[in-house]
Amino acid sequence: MSGAVVGRDEVIDRARRALAEGRPVLLEGPAGIGKTVVHRAILDAARRDGWRVLDCAPTEIEAGLPFAALADLLATLADRVPRLPAPQRAALANVLLTDEATQPVDERSVGAATQALLGAALADPAEPRLLVAVDDAPWLDPPSERALRFALRRLVPRVAVLATARVEQSGAEPAPLGLDRAARPERLTLDPLGVGSLHHVLRAELGAALPRPLLVRIAGEAGGNPLLAIELARAVLRMPHPPAPGADLPAAPSLRGLVVDRLATLPPQTRDAIRLAALSGVPTLAGLARAGVPPSAFDAAEEAGLVTVGGDVVGFAHPVYAAAVRAEIPPGVRRRLHRLLADTTENPDERARHLARCVTGPDPAAAAEIAAAADRQRARGAPETAAGLYDCAARLVPPPVGEHARWRLAAVQCRFDGGDFPATKSAADQAARELTGAARAEALLLRAVVAWSSDEPPGAAERAAEAALAAAPAGSTLAGRIHAHLSLFRDAPDPARHHGEAAIELLAGSRNDRDMQAAALLLLFLNEVRGGLPARTELLDRALELEGPAPSWLAGIVPAVWWRAIDEHDRARERLHTLLDRATMRGDEPSQHELRTHLGEVELLAGRWPAAAAHIAAARELGEQNGSDQVGVKWLDGLLLVHRGQLAEATRIAESGLRRAAETDDEWCRRIHEQLAGFAALIDGRLPAAARHYGDLAATIDQMGLVEPLAQRFEPDWLEACVGAGDLTTAGAVLDRLAARHRRLPRPWTTLGLARSRVLLAGALGRDPSDALAELVAARAAVPADVLPFDRARCLLVAGVAYRRLRSRREARDALAAAAVEFDALGAVALAARARLEAGRTGGRPPAPRQLTATEREVARLAAAGRTNRVIADTLFISPKTVEANLARVYRKLGVGSRAELGAAMARGADVEA
Repeated sequence: MSGAVVGRDEVIDRARRALAEGRPVLLEGPAGIGKTVVHRAILDAARRDGWRVLDCAPTEIEAGLPFAALADLLATLADRVPRLPAPQRAALANVLLTDEATQPVDERSVGAATQALLGAALADPAEPRLLVAVDDAPWLDPPSERALRFALRRLVPRVAVLATARVEQSGAEPAPLGLDRAARPERLTLDPLGVGSLHHVLRAELGAALPRPLLVRIAGEAGGNPLLAIELARAVLRMPHPPAPGADLPAAPSLRGLVVDRLATLPPQTRDAIRLAALSGVPTLAGLARAGVPPSAFDAAEEAGLVTVGGDVVGFAHPVYAAAVRAEIPPGVRRRLHRLLADTTENPDERARHLARCVTGPDPAAAAEIAAAADRQRARGAPETAAGLYDCAARLVPPPVGEHARWRLAAVQCRFDGGDFPATKSAADQAARELTGAARAEALLLRAVVAWSSDEPPGAAERAAEAALAAAPAGSTLAGRIHAHLSLFRDAPDPARHHGEAAIELLAGSRNDRDMQAAALLLLFLNEVRGGLPARTELLDRALELEGPAPSWLAGIVPAVWWRAIDEHDRARERLHTLLDRATMRGDEPSQHELRTHLGEVELLAGRWPAAAAHIAAARELGEQNGSDQVGVKWLDGLLLVHRGQLAEATRIAESGLRRAAETDDEWCRRIHEQLAGFAALIDGRLPAAARHYGDLAATIDQMGLVEPLAQRFEPDWLEACVGAGDLTTAGAVLDRLAARHRRLPRPWTTLGLARSRVLLAGALGRDPSDALAELVAARAAVPADVLPFDRARCLLVAGVAYRRLRSRREARDALAAAAVEFDALGAVALAARARLEAGRTGGRPPAPRQLTATEREVARLAAAGRTNRVIADTLFISPKTVEANLARVYRKLGVGSRAELGAAMARGADVEA
């Protein structure tokens, strides 16, 4: 449709403006409306404007060729590939830019390499603007689509994007390549052309002008669709006489129908030729000649405008022509043609593709060829294509044959590798029903991994793995691998530990399962500690030696969890960054999401809160993009909010998490949000509520048999809440609990928490806290300043209050002033204010008559916020009578008579500075 750009000036101008503004452009419309012509016109204009254009035009038949579209798009950047990191360089060099892969392709590395390559092109000062263009984006092969989606999500709007999509109703479908998530795309619908524009289109395409009345009829019959109008005009021109004014035009129920009608006018040899071309992956004259098709067979089709022949390549003038040709082939004829192509092609993958479409009964030889092609497609990073071929191969041999089970399981694994969890679940369930013995156990283990990796209800992974273990041969390495997985899936430490021990015993000596042995050792180590046993660090050392440079996905995070638990933040950070670098180079976004969350927690404990916030934000963004579960990220965000004093939002997050835990019966979700709710209530001064949440958390942990909950360090806060709420009996029991944790596994946080708790409880019981204060000073001195700075500052706050109650005013002022400084350095607003409030109560020069003291100012602030006298007393650790006395002085000094007037005065800031 060389003239179809007529009448599209406004669309082209809007597209150019949007691209210049950094917004992706999506051209939408039905088949034949002229999207490709407009697409090319925009690209021509972009090149004239100085853009570097990377483009590809995938077709329906190429959708099964892995990375075909990406190879076309990146071809002009091939000289930059050698400068990429090794995993990315290998991925592109082996798949995109050469004919044969020399090693299995890591598809995630291809996505990361695509991002790096486009980023390098952006950095070229000679070509500052880069445009990625995809014509007919829905026909992208899945590996190319995923790689481009991965890269563009990170590079838009710095990289401009232009895509076309065939749709019947604009905006009804999500934008391809995730463009509606990367930015706000400009979605441009190509409307039907008017009679005047169609006149120019038909004259340019057919070389003749039609009479105006006939042109109007064709335009109305075609609905303004230029390709349909061209086909109608051709049908009219084939008539012996032009249709009379009242006569019907040639029947045109659809564009495809018109194409089929045109096919019927072609010689039989030409029809067979273009049928074979439509069924071929990449039709060439040489390949079709081996199938008995002479080049002259295409002459009539080329004259009719259906195909174009350029050099050795045969192409269809429009994708809808190829689709129409394939649609009209009867099933029996189609199988015969596929057999002919299979017997004459020189490409083994093309032969396998045709065999899969023509063999219907048991055929072990054909099945072997198809499975070999599936192996190659899998190595090249096309798991979806490989899965279909494996399924076909499995269908061509009866189930008792050993290869049947292997191919069926390979199809399940490929679907999992492609990230299609619903399809994997269905395929694994079908395989488990169909297979027996060890093969059934393998299918059930895959089913368990899918349940663990997706958002299935708690316990689904464990149940599937238990069924797999029951089906596995006793004493086999397969049973060992299942035990290793169960050691991860079981949250209770004792059962998890027993599975770990069984895995280590069964996998011992298996050279093919070193990664699983390392994982089992790590999980055994972790669960022994969680169960209250002494930490056997030799298990950790053996696992790290065994795993080599590539940690197992099953338990590679365990060393970092351990080092974080014992406050060795540098080691935990180093391990997590090593794993994150590997995941980033491979484009493994689910792992990046998990690792960013763990890094956020490490940096929060280490007092590097801006870094923690950055990791939390990155994890949140990755989760939103990938659909990963966000429970852990939201909880960690709430924890950071509490530390910073933003208590209302943190409380909302805690309440939402507890509701979800109740709905899903998710114990882990319940534990972390009980801790968050308790911490938010503690810092907010709601001490009875805090004590209740911590009590519920402890009950849950005890019920699980979790003696050492490594990630949850809550006893010092629980004790503080109990002391504030007046429950000294429970506070004493909590102190004993904390002391037991410290004896089992001394760590900086238990050292500081135990010392702080003893000072608090001694003061609450009316005992002399001098010895406890001395212990607190020694504990702070024993923990380096860069380890747990938040906990160290809280020790100063507790010490200052204790000194004040002992009437050691100088020591109290010094401790509280230092606490305020340390809280300020961290950004702990609420506790910094509390430290200053306590410092103000140690005495000093009296304030001017209308100025508020530090205590009065805090009482006034809380009263203006609507807090009751009881809550204010609990928050500030003073009695309700002291609150009443301070409020009376505040009212007198500010000249107000009610809390409503007090709120207005506080909002104005009238005379409230100390």
